[in-house]
Amino acid sequence: MSERTAIYPGSFDPVTFGHLDILKRGLRVFDHIIVAVLNNSRKDPLFSVEERVALLKKATEGLGSVTVDSFDGLLMDYVHKKNVKVVLRGLRAISDFEYELQIASINKNLNPEIETCFMMTSNRYSFLSSSMVKEVAKYGGSVHGLVPEIVEKSIQEKFAEQYHHS
Repeated sequence: MSERTAIYPGSFDPVTFGHLDILKRGLRVFDHIIVAVLNNSRKDPLFSVEERVALLKKATEGLGSVTVDSFDGLLMDYVHKKNVKVVLRGLRAISDFEYELQIASINKNLNPEIETCFMMTSNRYSFLSSSMVKEVAKYGGSVHGLVPEIVEKSIQEKFAEQYHHS
């Protein structure tokens, strides 16, 4: 039997416990997961791609068969390059579903051999998003319990830097 691998793409800016929940549960279904950090030029990220990859590597230590990588351009080109047939995506709410359905449909159009596997986020993380974490941290609120400790420290350092430069 061949190894079942999935690609879990996203911006992960920053990685949250919601992302890690999907990843841990995904490892029950897949033998190996490639976490693929999207270099999205349209977004103004808090962390660079390199920083996000480094934070994800630390946050996923000890999780098992996880590889952290990054890509630009179309996900389907990256999936093809990696010779993987499944994309793993987390869903929090109906609003996520509509957006994710559009993405999955266009991806299926680009490459009919690729399947998208949706996994519902655990209830305890259903409210959690990277943008909410950044918003709370930006105004000095605590993000403890929402992100791994290493991420929490990195966010505090980022906002302290920005505060000193403005």
